[in-house]
Amino acid sequence: MENKHITIFHGPQHPGITGNMSVELDLIGETIQKATTHVGYLHRGFEKLIERRTVIQAFTIVCRICVPEPDPNEANFAMAVEELAGLEVTPRAQYIRVMVLELSRLAAQFLWMAGQSGSIGLYAVGQWAIADRDLILDLFEELTGARVYHMYIYPGGVRRDLPEGFLERVSKLLKYMKKRLKDYDDIFINNASFKNRAIGVGIVSKEEAIANGYVGQVLRACGIKADVRKDAPYLVYNELEFEVPIQTAGDVYARALVRREEMNQSINILEQVIIKMPEGEVMIKMPAHRKFKLPKDDTWVKVESARGEFAYYMAGDGSENIRRMQVRGPSLVHAYTLLEDLLVGAELSDVALILNSLGICPPEIER
Repeated sequence: MENKHITIFHGPQHPGITGNMSVELDLIGETIQKATTHVGYLHRGFEKLIERRTVIQAFTIVCRICVPEPDPNEANFAMAVEELAGLEVTPRAQYIRVMVLELSRLAAQFLWMAGQSGSIGLYAVGQWAIADRDLILDLFEELTGARVYHMYIYPGGVRRDLPEGFLERVSKLLKYMKKRLKDYDDIFINNASFKNRAIGVGIVSKEEAIANGYVGQVLRACGIKADVRKDAPYLVYNELEFEVPIQTAGDVYARALVRREEMNQSINILEQVIIKMPEGEVMIKMPAHRKFKLPKDDTWVKVESARGEFAYYMAGDGSENIRRMQVRGPSLVHAYTLLEDLLVGAELSDVALILNSLGICPPEIER
């Protein structure tokens, strides 16, 4: 019997969707003929919300731009304000920021592992990964008072110093993670089912990645060693030793291998931070919140998030408000240009697998 042409929607509530977005799929049989990404289920408008608020009011908004990974947003916002205002953060605060960012990276990678394994039916891995991510969230709750939205990396430093014994507890968790990650290798990364489903699927070429501005694991999985922490060091990353993992196949499995090795590198960075953590203040003297004004100037700052290069443009006009704010993350180009191209010719069963490999965070699109 001849296969019929049908149209179905993947999401916005599908578990393979990394947030509230939908992909409209035109199919003949199980093969995708066309894919169209739809957003608009959130309508958040973060940039305009920020432009209508003072600096301190805007600070509480930015972490919502990507729920699974709020800390790079806080770091970008703080660094942009500091550059415009000419503020210099203390060494201890910079090391604490790196610690928070790397813990955040690990937590985000565990969440990716849960989603990616679930997309092929390895649900035990998903339960493990969420449970191990919770151990990191426990540390965030102790440090910041919150598990997800931390509002901790503040212009001028960080909101409070480390609790007594905190570095020892981080060290203990890292020792556990190094042993635990070997279990993930056995049951997930080296699993024959995952390899069969992921190798040769969702291939991105080096030329395509460069031409379209792809970032993160998409770049590194096709052989391009690009990482903001190395290419344009910020905070104290230039004082730390770590590698930028790459693969060359450019497929879903190569992106998984890059992410898995990045978890090792984050642990390595955190171990160095614990050893090198300096004494001193964690917050410089700041102007009163109501009197804090940004000069008539603009800046562009960026960090390496767990999903790739993540940047903020910020402009001041001499008042207490931010005149212009723009966020540039991986999600927009990965969810449209890349995802729509990769899905053509793929099978319906591969949609969640490919989507999860791209590091898409829909709130970042509806910014």
